[in-house]
Amino acid sequence: MNRLRTLWRFLVAVQLLPALEGGEETLVGGQAVLEGVMMRSPHAWGIAVRKPSGEMAIHSEPLARLSEKHKWMGWPVVRGVMTLGHAMTLGFRALRYSANVVLDQVPADENGKKLKISGWLAAVNIVISVGFFILMYKFLPLVAATELKRLNPALGERITFNLIDGAIRIVLFLLFIWGTSLLRDIRRVYQYHGAEHKTVFAFEAGDPLNTGEVQKYSTYHPRCGTSFLMTVMIISILVYTLVPAVTFWGRFAARIALLPLIAGLSYEIIRFAAKHRGSLFALMTAPGLWLQRITTQPPSNDQVECAIKALDGAMELEKQHGGELVIA
Repeated sequence: MNRLRTLWRFLVAVQLLPALEGGEETLVGGQAVLEGVMMRSPHAWGIAVRKPSGEMAIHSEPLARLSEKHKWMGWPVVRGVMTLGHAMTLGFRALRYSANVVLDQVPADENGKKLKISGWLAAVNIVISVGFFILMYKFLPLVAATELKRLNPALGERITFNLIDGAIRIVLFLLFIWGTSLLRDIRRVYQYHGAEHKTVFAFEAGDPLNTGEVQKYSTYHPRCGTSFLMTVMIISILVYTLVPAVTFWGRFAARIALLPLIAGLSYEIIRFAAKHRGSLFALMTAPGLWLQRITTQPPSNDQVECAIKALDGAMELEKQHGGELVIA
């Protein structure tokens, strides 16, 4: 039963991965995982996962910085797509590591074998996640908007149609986030998410990384993946309005093809807003900060300790392999 519960938690966390991930190449960021936190610096990453015994499994590795290998990956908009892809890959590795730590505490089966998140099981989860994203946030909103247009042809006007499509997409996203927050296991993930944000805030402020200092900070951070996703959904409405396609499948194809461009533009807006919090672009990211009232929860001291240990591990390697670290 514990095995199935852990696999289910892992699957749900994979669906939430974009909302839990945050940060960029030149900054410190992180991600909540199962019973722990992953922290990333420009040239390293560390993870700390709390075992049922109270001990922590801690791991860290050097991390290649894409824009240092290929200069074109540092171009505006392009860097957003590259960074997001890299962050999602690393985030999935971190989730898989945390799930295997949790599964290692589950007693072996009658044949003495312990369940692990294998390569094929991880691949199945990725396929399910991509399919879920396309179905939930691309296909279903478009179907609903198209049906409404049939009921009232006036709703087929390009701007009106895309506003309705975007509103449905946002409502589905909010319902999913709210629904998962009601689950006890996922609420714990959201607490670790809060611990990650508090620790990043304390680091950026130059404060000592201990639970007392870290707990003083807010759980709402402008570079959160939740803010990124909300920005993506708002930008999507604007971009799709510019697409001349009028057939269902033409619109659907455009929504898939334009994903990299929308992700890149959203990354630039989030990046700018994080550094200029009084700007007009910062207003665009405000809904994401509001939504963090759900996707982040006040953490316990034990959860904050995991985030601190993860960041310590990343920064130790950063000193050995790193270059300049920018504090926003």
